Amino acid sequence: MTDSQTLVDAARQIAQQSYSPYSKFAVGAAILWDDATLSVGVNVENASYPLSVCAERSAVSAGIADGKRRIVKVAVWADVDDVIAPCGACRQVLYEFCGGEAASVEVILAGRQQVRSTSLDVLLPDAFGPESLAQPQ
Repeated sequence: MTDSQTLVDAARQIAQQSYSPYSKFAVGAAILWDDATLSVGVNVENASYPLSVCAERSAVSAGIADGKRRIVKVAVWADVDDVIAPCGACRQVLYEFCGGEAASVEVILAGRQQVRSTSLDVLLPDAFGPESLAQPQ
């Protein structure tokens, strides 16, 4: 199993590829999938800010394109001293691929000087997901 530091290192390294010419706020994300493989992503800004893509969703998309479906662990690294947490949209997208087990998905938040670990259920309490759409029998 990939350790947390390896995941943080992957997120930090990929952040160098961030396309953030407007905010200069580079973010990288690394996801460990249930088959022990990694996918990485960066934030990609757009002059029309709402069309920008966060690093977490970029990493999810890379994994899905590679046939992955179940997230085990996530690391988010930002070029800041403290840490940042995923935005609400990213939390919801991560939840979609946690298999309904948000408490078991570790989310590592990292910056230049700080690292903090939490879980997806703490970041997104009372989540709405695929199980919420189950049809009554």
